[in-house]
Amino acid sequence: MSVILFTLIILVGAYMAGLLGSLTGLGGGVVIIPLLSLVLDVNIHYAIGASLVSVIATSSGSAVAYVREGITNMRIGMFLEIATTTGAMLGAMLALHLQTSFIAVIFGVILIFTAVMSLRKKEEFVSQEKSWLSDKLKLNGSYPANGQTVQYGVRHVGGGFLMMLFAGVISGLLGIGSGSLKVVAMDGIMRIPFKVSTTTSNFMIGVTAAASAVVYLQRGYIDPGLSMPVVIGVLLGALTGSKILVHTQKSGWLRWTFAIVVTFLAIQMIYNGINHKI
Repeated sequence: MSVILFTLIILVGAYMAGLLGSLTGLGGGVVIIPLLSLVLDVNIHYAIGASLVSVIATSSGSAVAYVREGITNMRIGMFLEIATTTGAMLGAMLALHLQTSFIAVIFGVILIFTAVMSLRKKEEFVSQEKSWLSDKLKLNGSYPANGQTVQYGVRHVGGGFLMMLFAGVISGLLGIGSGSLKVVAMDGIMRIPFKVSTTTSNFMIGVTAAASAVVYLQRGYIDPGLSMPVVIGVLLGALTGSKILVHTQKSGWLRWTFAIVVTFLAIQMIYNGINHKI
């Protein structure tokens, strides 16, 4: 296969990954890594390195808008980044010493969890209850909705912090944003409103990926020739997806499409990992 054809395939695949990830809100990394490792037979460590660079790029671009609108809780994001960046560094160092087949199996399991999370009904729940620790750290906040300011409280800060540590390890280990795990920590454990948890998660993903990308860069696993078409494709796909999403009334079919594609990729990753084909 020629270099030009190889690059074009990556560009088109990354575009589709970015499009699908943008429409579902769970990022394109979960599609990029199987595409590179399964279809194009790229070493999974290089695939993870390219995915991390694309995660940094897409998160940096989309997070700005949410911060400007006042939805993202910056204090929660910066506090929880202590856990995610620590976990990401540990996960990245761990990935360099694990067998690639084992990483593939873990990746498949996380993909299935991501698919299940994408089908979850996203109902907005606003709690006014606060904890002693959230008061001390000033994590409680507000966000604009329908021309009004909605106040919310934060609970179970310790549990959310531990879950974020685990999310960081998974992000560094697999090269994905692990946004679904971050949303579980903030929405499910800390009882932060879903709109705030998703936008804050988006803000955090880039920082988490940057922490683990440093480890991959030092080991030479970030190839510019591979990362460049991935970043360009994912960014263009995410931009297209955001425009489509504005005019889409029902997103149920989008979630089902994403879940089916991701489940198929998960089965392939687990199968190839068990049979040591990755």
